[in-house]
Order: sequence, then C-alpha cells, then structure tokens
Amino acid sequence: MPAQTHTTPTSIKLPAELRDRLQNLAKVRKRTPHALMLQALETHVTREEQREALRQDALAAHEAFLLTGLQVTAKEADAWLAELEAGNDVEPPQCHI
Repeated sequence: MPAQTHTTPTSIKLPAELRDRLQNLAKVRKRTPHALMLQALETHVTREEQREALRQDALAAHEAFLLTGLQVTAKEADAWLAELEAGNDVEPPQCHI
C-alpha cells in the first residue's frame, strides 16, 4: 500500500482563457485539471530549484575566484571538454592564477 502524503488545499485564480485551455487539455488527455496542475507545478518548481542551486554554485565559485584568483582559461576548459566529448576520461585542468 503506497504511503499517504499530507496535502493542503490551496486556491489559485486562473484567467478564464487559461482555465478553459486547462479543462480542454484535461479532457483530451483523460486526466483531471487538478492532476495536470500538480504535474505542471511539480515540473516548474523542480526546474526552478535546480536553477537556483546552479545560481548559488556560480555565486560561490565567483566568490572563491575573488578570494583566491584561481582560474582556468576558456581555452583550457574547451580542450578538456573536447576530450570528454571524445570519450576520453581525463582530469580537469589545474587551476592557476
């Protein structure tokens, strides 16, 4: 028996045109508008969480660069990525000032 998850009701005000589109799509897909909205929200929130994690990683990397000055050049990074694309398991380039 699947584990029960606690759900909390919420409301959302949709423009009439979007509500109609959602209802039409739900009918065609033989799903409920509720199920489509849950799927859309889950997909969107997951993507935005990933984007935010990437943004935080970039900010941390920039801060580390400002503190240390360590870097690799675009040419070095491109060469490393080309090796990986070719299927070669190579170490990343060494950071330098």
